[in-house]
Amino acid sequence: MAQDRVVVVLEPGYADYETERRILAPLGVGVTAVGVKEDAVKALERLNPEAILVRERRVDAACFDAAPNLKAVVRYGVGVDNVDLSAARDRKIAVANVPDYGAAEEVSDQAVALYLAVARRIVTRDAQVRAGGWDFGQREPIHGHRGGTLGLIGFGRIARRAREKFGALGFSRVLAFDPALTDEQAGSARVELADVDRICSDADLVSLHAPASPETAKMIDARRIRLMKPTAIIVNVARGELIDEAALAAALREGRIFGAGLDVFAEEPPAPDNPLLALPNTVLSDHTGWYSEFSVRELQNKAAGEVARVLGGAAPEHWVNPW
Repeated sequence: MAQDRVVVVLEPGYADYETERRILAPLGVGVTAVGVKEDAVKALERLNPEAILVRERRVDAACFDAAPNLKAVVRYGVGVDNVDLSAARDRKIAVANVPDYGAAEEVSDQAVALYLAVARRIVTRDAQVRAGGWDFGQREPIHGHRGGTLGLIGFGRIARRAREKFGALGFSRVLAFDPALTDEQAGSARVELADVDRICSDADLVSLHAPASPETAKMIDARRIRLMKPTAIIVNVARGELIDEAALAAALREGRIFGAGLDVFAEEPPAPDNPLLALPNTVLSDHTGWYSEFSVRELQNKAAGEVARVLGGAAPEHWVNPW
């Protein structure tokens, strides 16, 4: 039987939505998934949901106009750059996120894994050994990190956990840039405050953890990449928009920096002709740094809880466009 009250999940999403259905069922609300190949606006017009749950798909004014009964949009995760916050506010649609789920462990693990895969040449060594190669030694140098300098751009929860894990690898100096970071906080976290230029010039590893915004767009550009050491490695587990991908690809191709580990891209999935895909000194993953089965369960629980709060007449706990 059709459900009168509906929450729509704009996929790609998760294996199932039993968690959301369990939490919302007491309110008489059903959950319907809209597949990635289905036109979101047409689906919203047909279903007229009271709330939208979304990961990466764009939710804009056209979506809001297609769902006149819409009361909330909840992002599975932290960043809400794919949601038009001002258009939602104009229509009194509450937008919430899930900033407190346990992905700090997963994403910081991914940063360390990407770094080690690049620094230790894991992917290319694997391919070479499978092809019959052996004993590469100093023909393909591995520089190591003991006593090196770590540069963190952005210093939120994820970067702080990454700092601890990278510290265990032997980095002896940590530079951090974050507009919200005070001298006192930096001292207690055992990091040195530095601007982005200094991090790029001094760090052996530059690890990106900043949000996407007009101020951070392509902050790692051709000029800053030219400041980097030829042995430097860039890791990005934040947002692809932080890097000028063409400039990075050129530097990697020409050997001006050692390598890059990227979990995110400016366009996702990356286009087949993205030059980063063809470079042997990159290690790439599919924006999967946030993922573990534990983090999925926690995200689904907390996102559905925000929807339940709004549909029950309360304000969301993590309301990002209040009026």
